[in-house]
Amino acid sequence: MLWLQTIDTSLFHFINGSLGNPVFDWLMPILSGHGVPWFIPLAVAAGLIALWFGNPRARLCVLFILLVVALGDPLIINTLKHGIGRVRPCLALTGVVGRLGCTTSGSMPSAHAANLFSVTTVLFLFYRRSWRFMLPLAVGVAFSRVYCGVHYPSDVAAGAILGAGYALTLAWGLESLWQHAGRRWFPAWHAQLPSLLDPPATAVPGAPAATGAEWLRLGYLVIGVLLVVRWLYIASGFVGLSEDEAYQWLWSKRLALSYYSKSPGIAYLQHVGTSLLGNTELGVRFFAPLLAAGTGLLLLRFMARYVGPQPAFWLLLIVTGTPLCNVGAVLLTVDPPLVFFWTAAMVLGWRALQPEGRTRDWVLTGLAGGLGFLCKYTELFQLICWALFFAVSPPARKHLARPGPWLALGVFLLCTTPVVIWNAQHGWITVAHVASDAAIHSEWHPTLRFFGDFWAAQLLLLNPFFLVGALAAAVASWKIRPRNSFYLYLFSMGTPVFVGYGLYSLHSRVIPNWIAVSVLPMFCLMVAYAHDHRPRIRTFVKGGLSFGVLAAALLHDPDLVGKINGALPGEIDPSHRVRGWAETAQLVERERALLETNGEPAFIIAGHYGITSEITFYSPIATQAAATAQPLVYCLDQGQPINQFYYWPDYDYRAHRQGQNAIYAALVPGVPYAADWFGHWLRHEPLPRLPPKAEPPPPEITAQFVSVRDLGVRDVYVRDRGCRRVHLWACYHLR
Repeated sequence: MLWLQTIDTSLFHFINGSLGNPVFDWLMPILSGHGVPWFIPLAVAAGLIALWFGNPRARLCVLFILLVVALGDPLIINTLKHGIGRVRPCLALTGVVGRLGCTTSGSMPSAHAANLFSVTTVLFLFYRRSWRFMLPLAVGVAFSRVYCGVHYPSDVAAGAILGAGYALTLAWGLESLWQHAGRRWFPAWHAQLPSLLDPPATAVPGAPAATGAEWLRLGYLVIGVLLVVRWLYIASGFVGLSEDEAYQWLWSKRLALSYYSKSPGIAYLQHVGTSLLGNTELGVRFFAPLLAAGTGLLLLRFMARYVGPQPAFWLLLIVTGTPLCNVGAVLLTVDPPLVFFWTAAMVLGWRALQPEGRTRDWVLTGLAGGLGFLCKYTELFQLICWALFFAVSPPARKHLARPGPWLALGVFLLCTTPVVIWNAQHGWITVAHVASDAAIHSEWHPTLRFFGDFWAAQLLLLNPFFLVGALAAAVASWKIRPRNSFYLYLFSMGTPVFVGYGLYSLHSRVIPNWIAVSVLPMFCLMVAYAHDHRPRIRTFVKGGLSFGVLAAALLHDPDLVGKINGALPGEIDPSHRVRGWAETAQLVERERALLETNGEPAFIIAGHYGITSEITFYSPIATQAAATAQPLVYCLDQGQPINQFYYWPDYDYRAHRQGQNAIYAALVPGVPYAADWFGHWLRHEPLPRLPPKAEPPPPEITAQFVSVRDLGVRDVYVRDRGCRRVHLWACYHLR
């Protein structure tokens, strides 16, 4: 194999050095995507136009391209890059003419070559003459990667072969699946579209219309595919755990009736997930995609029964195109299980209200609500929603004379028992904490300071198209509420919560995800109202779905921004909150190991519960120690209950680590760039990092140790971008 490597290197130097000329020096960086920020937005716009307004051939071509790029790049190319770990020639060789920046990501295979050749292959399958333009372009892009010094010739050759290969495999596989399963499960659509790769130019005469069963099967298919894709995405390790996820992972190792700030449900879910799949991101987040799939099934069946299968399917797409719902389908915070049980209680409650409803339906409604409370205390608001519904719906109030609603309330209250017992044993600390977060005790001084922030956040998180549509439907349906109890019910289950938080933002800051439980009832109302009164709103829905697809792509791969106009600084990129924690843990662990070289044991103290949890999860030695009675990573002891660590005796390092040394780690707040960083980014100019300010350690640290030495501020990098800054101190001899 040495002779192959020699040929590869010689050919690289020939292309990179000997073929250098002014024309190539100008053209090749452009072909590599440097200096053409308009290319990706233009390609996306063209794809959306073809998808929504093109003929069947154009739409299928765009869908195949989306699938082959979305699956091939992260699952095949990036996996091989990490597995092979070949260093780029601009780092491994001398005498390289660097015409682009050099990154530390793997060199083999080339993602540029794979993506271009896969797209070229798909276009050729649908439009035979496209090779005349696309093949030279793909070859030119592959050649440019070698000419610019960032890939070996074998890298681009491997990428080209892989890209074309998995594009053909995907196309053949989907066509075969359509011919076998499509004919059986979707006969009407198969009659209209006999072949995916060779669709008819016009509608097939006499083809039957799709049945409700076909719309439902399509919904089940979408739910199943999203479930698998989300599990694969989590397993890829592209994003790490958020601070709350890591914090609650530690809870799952110490199961209890309740916890300092949250109900116990999230800990039990993570306990089951990590018991099945180990202490991995997939183990921690296993239930997030599963709960999203369960919520989708509930909505699909519910709306299909009471509105219709086709609008139920469109509701499923609308939920998928909502950024907040996409985040909740990947990150396992307390919101996904709460939304699932809130939705279940809403569905079961409507069934109980029907003439054929039974007492069992009321009991299940109460159980769903109680389980929701055991995930997040916001579930209490559903009781208020029920009270409002009974107050404004005279026909519904007749149920209050029957045992059903009161049995539901009794089951709900029974489910609150574990939380009540734990809080009674711990001084009702959760009540004080939640009241503090909501600023309940502060005086009421109406202000627009937080009101604008609330609406700006909701427009982005809930998709501006769908938020406006949901609010318009809420207003319109309220006007006709006496004639439609279904509208009134959906209105009562969501809109009061959203409006209530919107008004509360006049008092204090409202965290954007607090309204999560109101979203699905409001969207159900929007779809039901549009189906009955606005049947022709396809352009509106297409606009919302287009925004949702783009938002989902950026949420799941924030590096796409860098391909448009250069990478955002890591600390400004919102995804930095779930990236770089493994590198942070390695940095802190190295310093702790150095502190132990004198033969004395050393441990780690972090200034925040989130950092404590992240370092514990991403440091193998700390993860192993966390399962014992003597952890390695602790949270700063401030002498009062400010987080769950206060209630765990084994996390009292002052009782167990007397005389030992420690590394104290704290995040440096703020963004280490000048205020005009955005202009520098737009102009593709380097962003000089500002020097860190000299900060003393917290007074608790100086009081708890005999001496403290400042180790300085360290930068944590992810893919050559600064992700966060960590200030470290060496602390000697715990008093």
